[in-house]
Amino acid sequence: MDIDRWTQQRASRRALLLPVYVPTALLGFAEGLLLPTLPAFALSFDVSFAVASLVLAAAGIGTLIADLPAGMLLGRVGLKPTMLLGAALVGFGTLALVAATSVNQLIALRLLAGVGTAMWGLSRHAFITEAIDPRQRGRAISVFGGINRIGVFGGPAIGGLIGTWFGLTASFLVAGLLGIVALIVSWIFVQDTHVAVHAERHVRWALVREMVRSSWRDLSAASVAQTFAQMIRAGRQTIIPFYGLAILGLNAGQVGLIQSASSSVDMILFIPAGYLMDRFGRKVAAVPSFAIMAVGMVLIPFTTDYLTLMAAATIIGLGNGLGTGTMMTLGADLAPPGATGEFLGLWRLIGDTGRAGGPLAVGSLTDAVGFEYTSFILAGVGLSASLILALLVRETRVADDTAFGTGAPPGG
Repeated sequence: MDIDRWTQQRASRRALLLPVYVPTALLGFAEGLLLPTLPAFALSFDVSFAVASLVLAAAGIGTLIADLPAGMLLGRVGLKPTMLLGAALVGFGTLALVAATSVNQLIALRLLAGVGTAMWGLSRHAFITEAIDPRQRGRAISVFGGINRIGVFGGPAIGGLIGTWFGLTASFLVAGLLGIVALIVSWIFVQDTHVAVHAERHVRWALVREMVRSSWRDLSAASVAQTFAQMIRAGRQTIIPFYGLAILGLNAGQVGLIQSASSSVDMILFIPAGYLMDRFGRKVAAVPSFAIMAVGMVLIPFTTDYLTLMAAATIIGLGNGLGTGTMMTLGADLAPPGATGEFLGLWRLIGDTGRAGGPLAVGSLTDAVGFEYTSFILAGVGLSASLILALLVRETRVADDTAFGTGAPPGG
């Protein structure tokens, strides 16, 4: 790899800092603030686990509903308007939680934030897909996922403490304001230049259909793996706080510290995960990731106190960190040129089915069969994702043996 190419790749990654990475960190931190307090606030209305889990799943459901429309919107109006509208819905929808007085209002506001998340997430994903060389894509997307994890790392502990000291809704206020700051940063620094409309809408969808027709076996297996992967990821964010609050009798501050401990392990692995994906293949990171998460999930019903639940959550965080960016990178690899927004909207729709289903499954199964069997079922979901990726999904890495090194330019 010559110096010009190395310089161009470094410049491309730096170009993501202000438009993508900084707003991602802000919204990741805002999301983390809600992890211990939103479940506690939902349960404060004296509802069942199934109803409380619907509050937690509502954002995922909103995202699920909006994924395909967001892809079409991206193709029609461009990247920046889609990103800004999404950030606005997330920020103001979260801020409005402060005034919610019923579970129905909570669900409606989280649905709204979920719609914004679809627009925000898809536009960032498309930005990176178009802006970064495929041989550097794994690292760029893993950094993107890792920065989100860094934001989430501090959020639960601080959100739990804010909720304990100032009331649960105080964390919603802080999270909403952070979302608005992310909106302002995006408005200033995002240039709508990377996602071009390559063809008319019917032509772009024709490209997607042709890709599905020619690669339906790979896509079918990858889609099931994507659904299961997102289900265990979302399910962990529900079962850990529910178990800590309802079974172990912990407060929001303690639950937040557990989630931050899990996130601390999670966030330190995003650079190794990106290196593994680009150097050895996407599956080298993805396959063990979800298997390790399954191991941690099995341990949850055997925990008896704050420290043992933290240990199980940390194992889950280890697995999740190893899988940083894996499913996003797989989707970016599969996306047909000229129809990136449409395909990624479809890919995210598939994943968000699992993301919305995870919390709903936890709540419904917990009411029906208890936490023990719920944990085992989620572990089975994670193990299934790992096996499908290992056995049925082809490797999508673009080989480039010269693209990997110490980070120094050639000859340096």
